[in-house]
Amino acid sequence: MESQKDRIARQFMEALPHARALGMRLTLLEEGQARIEMDYDPRFVGDPETGVIHGGAVSALMDTCCGAAAMSHPDAPGGTATIDLRIDYMRPATPGQTIRAEAECYHITRSVAFVRARAMDDDAALPVATATGAFTVEGK
Repeated sequence: MESQKDRIARQFMEALPHARALGMRLTLLEEGQARIEMDYDPRFVGDPETGVIHGGAVSALMDTCCGAAAMSHPDAPGGTATIDLRIDYMRPATPGQTIRAEAECYHITRSVAFVRARAMDDDAALPVATATGAFTVEGK
């Protein structure tokens, strides 16, 4: 059963204009873990010759997923903001495929949540990108 905090985090994520514009869907949110999907959309192609999605769209997906994971951690009292996010792009996403980001808030202090994530398409053998980040913990 979804907790009140998870419901609030889900509503917050769904209310983000950039998440709606990019067609993001939250598919998992539980105790420091989140998964968000983004379908392929030609409006977000970064290279018209190859049809590969722009890295900025992948970055936004991963940042949003990491923030949702931080907010859903049992020790996080509320909202969050990105302090630092490092993204390593491993390969281009395959054109036409949905990109999925999975994030885990693996450590939290009074003021900072530490999160790691990966983005994948249908070829799960090698991620499209990986990320590590730090996010604010408000009101703790």
